[in-house]
Amino acid sequence: MVKLYKQISFADTFEECKDVFQNNKPKFLKLLSQHLDLSSLIPQDFYWSYHKTLGRDRKYSLSSMLSALVLQKILGIPTVSLLIIFLNLCHEAREFCGLPDVPHNSQFTRFKQDFVIYLENFFNHLVDITEPICQEINTTLASTIAYDTSGIETFVTENNPKFINSIIKKLKAFYKDKPDVDVYKMAYSLMPSSASANKEIKQLYINGYFCYVYKFGIITNGLGIPRHIAFLDSDFKKKHPEMHIEKKSDSPDEDKSISDSKSLKPVFADFFTLHPDFKPSTFLGDSIFDTCDTYTLLLDELKFQRALIPLNSRNSNPNLPPIKYNDDGWPLCSKDSSVPMKPNGWSREEGRIERFKWRCPQAKLIKGKWVTSCDNPCNGKPCGRVTFTSPAMDKRMYPGVIRGSDEWISDYKIRTVVEKNIQYLKEPMACGNLKTRDNLTIKADLYLAGITQLITVILADKIHEHKYIRSLKPLIA
Repeated sequence: MVKLYKQISFADTFEECKDVFQNNKPKFLKLLSQHLDLSSLIPQDFYWSYHKTLGRDRKYSLSSMLSALVLQKILGIPTVSLLIIFLNLCHEAREFCGLPDVPHNSQFTRFKQDFVIYLENFFNHLVDITEPICQEINTTLASTIAYDTSGIETFVTENNPKFINSIIKKLKAFYKDKPDVDVYKMAYSLMPSSASANKEIKQLYINGYFCYVYKFGIITNGLGIPRHIAFLDSDFKKKHPEMHIEKKSDSPDEDKSISDSKSLKPVFADFFTLHPDFKPSTFLGDSIFDTCDTYTLLLDELKFQRALIPLNSRNSNPNLPPIKYNDDGWPLCSKDSSVPMKPNGWSREEGRIERFKWRCPQAKLIKGKWVTSCDNPCNGKPCGRVTFTSPAMDKRMYPGVIRGSDEWISDYKIRTVVEKNIQYLKEPMACGNLKTRDNLTIKADLYLAGITQLITVILADKIHEHKYIRSLKPLIA
């Protein structure tokens, strides 16, 4: 029997390859294509600005550029250069993004820098869209808000270990005859407070070590979904002139970086201005927020029902006995509880809540100096012990939930979601160590990471898989 062979034409080969690409497209990209319509989520003013800026039709559509950058964050591709290589090699990825070819590196960079404000607005728009989804998943967790700050480590000379090592080497040579001099401690004191390439990049203690970072604050709900991102830079200071920022003692012309507690009020003011319909009930924060001002702000002004903040041990001296109070709220002498302390007037310091001052009952002012008749003062000083009371003290000791109770312990554990969220933005989404020192690019990358997380929530809801609201990585496998 003669076996017949069919002649293979170029057209047949092309059709077979076409079928392979269409039918064997990665499941993950198929899922994105079927359930994610990014163009319908983009605000209209973003479209107008994108086309108005150039003044003519663009080669790459807005949804194509955003799809490529979102895909970069989903897959954790650390740099745009690697993203370009990936798009060149992966036909399916280009097809998903709707790219006729791969844009140049500079086109992605200009896109981030030119439209960072619109990326911020897009992020805030997605926050409003995802809020009903979060409320549907778990109302209690969606109404729980955690706030924390962190920093994006940047590509500056001062972050290179060689920079500090060169200073240490010079100090060792200079103090070689003085072995008692701690050259390492001295070297860190000689490090500049900000990077020479960008004054917005400050030296801060982040993740257990000193480095130069671009500081930001983030609000996350109890489900681990970001609700607000704010960069604590000079633009933030200009936007909030009411915020009191101290000067550096060794450089009176330079401001200190915005502290966590100082940033709380303006960040939440911006958050509620953008989302006036949001009514969170519980605030979670670390002990840095343990001030009377914070409890008044959260419980009275912002109308939180509960504020879970651990007591800060730095606010009290563990070597001194605790102060007790009588029925009228007067502090009592720690050695004789029958003797109340002496009122010493209101203390009205700039940037702090009003407090009433109390002094040791045996202290007297003689010729401009305080002296005490107590043989053994509590604090070992001639002025005797001083303490303060304020109307917010009750809120601090009972901030809507009993401290140390089972409810407190179980609910406060939720606060770790904000730290996990920050870590997720930095590591899997590759925002932790960006190869840039430009403010706009850093902001754009972090907003794109936030946009990606919120798109993840929308996609997980559409496929009815709420377990994937934080990350789509399990679907990629």
